This record gives sequence, C-alpha cells and structure tokens, in this order.
Amino acid sequence: RLVLVVGPSGAGKDTLIRRAEAELGSEARYRFPRRYITRPAGDPHEDHVALTEDEFRTRERGGEFSLVWRAHGLGYALPRTVDGLVADGRIVVANTSRTVVAEARSRFARIGVIQVTASRETLALRLAGRDRESPADRARRLARPAPALPDGPDIRTLVNDGPLEAAAAAFVGLLRSFAG
Repeated sequence: RLVLVVGPSGAGKDTLIRRAEAELGSEARYRFPRRYITRPAGDPHEDHVALTEDEFRTRERGGEFSLVWRAHGLGYALPRTVDGLVADGRIVVANTSRTVVAEARSRFARIGVIQVTASRETLALRLAGRDRESPADRARRLARPAPALPDGPDIRTLVNDGPLEAAAAAFVGLLRSFAG
C-alpha cells in the first residue's frame, strides 16, 4: 500500500515521517523513500535528493519517477522504486501533495492518505523557524488556498498542534492501521 502524507507546509509531515521511520524502519513491510526536489540539499527540516531543474526534467523524461508534482515553484517526485515496493506488498510512506491523490488512486490498487494539519498560528511559527523564505513569501504561502483533497474512505486526518510525542504515536498508529 502507498500511504500519501499530505498537508500544508509547516504541519510537521517530515518530522512525523522521520519519527515513524525510527520506530518502524526495521520492520521489512515499511519503507520510507526520499523525495526528489529541485531544492538545494542541506535543509535540516527536509530529507530529500536535491536535483537541479535540468536533472529533474531529464529524470522525469527518462521514467525514473513514480509520481511527480509541482508546488511553490519547485519540482517534487517519488522514485520509480516505489512502484515495485508497493507491488511487493510493502507499506510505502511518502510526503506528497494533495494534488497527486487522484493519480495515485488510479495507479495503485491500495493507497492510504494521512492528512496532517495544524492551526494557522502553528504553521506560521514553524515556517518562520525554518527561515527558508522571506516573511512576505511565508505570508503568501499561508494565504494560499489548499488544493482540494478528493473524498475517499482511505483518508485519515491528524491534527499536529500538540506535543510531538503524542502526534508521532498517533501517526504510527495510523500507519499500523493501514498495514492491518
């Protein structure tokens, strides 16, 4: 099953995925692939494979990606290896976008969606703490309407406004429920 972790920037998706990987990564059925992003490496908040725009386009044309999307002026992708892992019955957990949910449903027999949310105040504090964007860019990001999440029985929502330990435990519980 492919588990798509979606939600606004600053909701804590990568942090929750890292916590889940630390707890579940030794179990053979769980896999946590790194995304490919047209952003330089070195961001401590986001573990990804950094590509230039040209490298990204070349790999996309070469069929090296499973899912591809654009957001905030950047290219994002999951590696093609995701397809084989899902076909082998693994639980593949990846930070993606609400915009790829419909495509994932059409391509994979079983998916799950965990929508991670947080209050606007929490999002603003977390985005400011990253210091990745100017205050004006952060304000635009927070004001941008969220893409619609297609309805479906495979969607779970996790509000990540409280203590990290509680949110991480709830996130792992949701992943285990998708594995069952």
